[in-house]
Parts: sequence; structure tokens; C-alpha cells
Amino acid sequence: MPRRSAAERHLDSLPRPADDTSQLADLLVAYHHPIRRWLCELLSLEGPANVGRLAARTDLAVGSVSHHLKALHRQGLVEPAPDLARDTRESWWRLCGRQLTWSVDDFEEGSLGRRVAEAAEVENLRHQVRAVRAWLEQQSDADRAWRLAAESVDTLTYATVDQLDELGDLLTRTVTAWHAACVADQAAHPDVVRRPVRAIARAFPSAPVRP
Repeated sequence: MPRRSAAERHLDSLPRPADDTSQLADLLVAYHHPIRRWLCELLSLEGPANVGRLAARTDLAVGSVSHHLKALHRQGLVEPAPDLARDTRESWWRLCGRQLTWSVDDFEEGSLGRRVAEAAEVENLRHQVRAVRAWLEQQSDADRAWRLAAESVDTLTYATVDQLDELGDLLTRTVTAWHAACVADQAAHPDVVRRPVRAIARAFPSAPVRP
């Protein structure tokens, strides 16, 4: 039996068009799985990779990596990159760069989709907390310049719902513009020393937090 091409092997996980909230829920389930989000971030920062390289990078079994990539492929988050393969045995993948914007209010209260969205919000926060904890635990004296450049700010005050909405829009525009400027500068000055930098912006109603 002739060996199937990479494109033929991935026909079973071709993405479906998202046209309803149930498919949005499937997308949230796929992306907010910790391992799948990790794979997306690796492909985003390190570029396309084959399954073997991702398995070595994550200490996961090749079969496990393939399983998670197919789940991401079904949602249009990653895509096969057969043009990078040296032969049909290699399975290469690249990130699609799909924008993901959603809210629990996209789903009816009490629905399965609403529960999925609420769970995704919790997992998103856990992901951010893991990222912050890793930075705090791994920084060293050699990171002094990066430590000084890093920033953390918070405030607690009374505001109207319109003021909170305005702040959210301002944070989104600021972070989006900063990200675009970084991408453009990397293309213009590829030899400058860089590190992956995660920017997290949150604004939400909060009572005083008990210790």
C-alpha cells in the first residue's frame, strides 16, 4: 500500500466553518486545554515544527502530540505544513494565527456552551498565573535588566460601568498596538536581543481581597 501524503493523513481533522455557539464552544475546549495552548505558543514563538520536534520539546509522546494537533486543526488553530517536510514520513505543523475573541455572554445562561465558556475563563486565568509564577521562580541576577523593564501595576477605586468599559478598550488598543510595533521592529532589526514577553491586562470589578 503506498504511503499517504501529509495532506491526506490530515483530512479527518480538516477545520469546519464556525457558524454557531456550539462550534465556538468546541473552539474554546480545544484552545484552553493546557497542553494544546502550550503547543500553540511554541509554534507561535519558535515557528513551524514537526511532531517529533514538538514531542522532544515537550517530553510528550509523539502520539499524544499528534492527537492534540489534530484537535487544534479541527478548530482552524493550526494547519499542516507539508511544504517543510523532507519526505512523507514527516508531519509538519504551523500556527494559523487565528484571532480568538469571546465572552461568556456569547452563550445563553444555563447552556452547555455557557459552562464551557466559564470553565475556559478559569483555565485562562490559571494559564496566566502559571506564566507569572514561572517568571518569578526562574529569574536570576543575569535577568536584572529584564526584571527592571518588567512592570506590574494595579489599582482599586470606584468606577462606573462605562468607565470600566472605556478602560478595557484602552488596554486592548494599547496592548494590540504594542504587539504590532514589536513584530514590525523584529522584522526591521532581526539581530537585536529579544525574549518572549507576555503582556497581561485585566480590569474587572473586585471587592477587597481577603488574605
